[in-house]
Amino acid sequence: MSEQLDLNLLRVFDALMDTGSVSEAAARLHLSIPATSRALGRLRRAMNDQILVRAGRGLVPTPYAQQSAAKVKALLDAAAELRLDPAGSDPRAWRRTFAIRINDGLSPVLAPRLTHRIAAEAPDVRLRFVPQDSKEPDQLRDGSLDLDIGVADPPPPDVRARTLFSDHFVAVVAADSDLGRATRITVDDLCAHPHISASRRGLAHGPLDDALQRLGRSRRVVAVVPSFAVAVLMALEGDFVCLGPQVVAEHLVQRQVPLRWHKVPLELPAADIELRWHHRVDDDPASWWLRRHVLEAVRQPQ
Repeated sequence: MSEQLDLNLLRVFDALMDTGSVSEAAARLHLSIPATSRALGRLRRAMNDQILVRAGRGLVPTPYAQQSAAKVKALLDAAAELRLDPAGSDPRAWRRTFAIRINDGLSPVLAPRLTHRIAAEAPDVRLRFVPQDSKEPDQLRDGSLDLDIGVADPPPPDVRARTLFSDHFVAVVAADSDLGRATRITVDDLCAHPHISASRRGLAHGPLDDALQRLGRSRRVVAVVPSFAVAVLMALEGDFVCLGPQVVAEHLVQRQVPLRWHKVPLELPAADIELRWHHRVDDDPASWWLRRHVLEAVRQPQ
């Protein structure tokens, strides 16, 4: 007799797809490893597929499992909505996690604001902030991401977008450095002082280099780091310059981090920060509620 699929088995399947590990899936589900292994055996019989197969020292999903992952996640999301209050309108009754992909340069400002707002209104709702390792919309489509916040290319037809604000890049330096004590920064300063480039893709060249090149000038990048947070910490340790979003630079200075920021004396493109979600959750009460809080967190005075 073949195994019957139920929600508990589907939760195991979802955890296995997310982690690629029986032990990690067991920890997430608060199950023992033997129990999770037995559940994997039941899944294999019910779905008539191996689900996960050995590859070197790890496990990888079969093509069938990969194709089924998004469908299973959607079923679990639908089941979670049924556990809300009948109208799905009271966040205090929700027990769920929202996954939000956010640009590293924005997370020091938006993540604490949004977390404070959500915790005050919905104590059993958890926010999981995901680094922007990619800008692809697939995770919005399959439900593994609820929202995406950052700078991106024009959205595909099935992804909704709303501009939150436009920001500019400023030059951030240590407050006790030569440039930190200066009243302004010049093109000569930008060319004379070493720079820390913050780029998740490891790029040393950016819009500032293009602007300098038009003047026949150039800067000296001495290090490339994966995030603005690391670049700022390095700037604190020496007479370095790093470019970052003005909204974050202002936030750090107001929090008494010993930094100073200067307007860049060159024309640099503005960055439009967008909020994105998949069209299937346009009218979903939980998604609408979360999007409203993001908008209010952006408007919140510092």
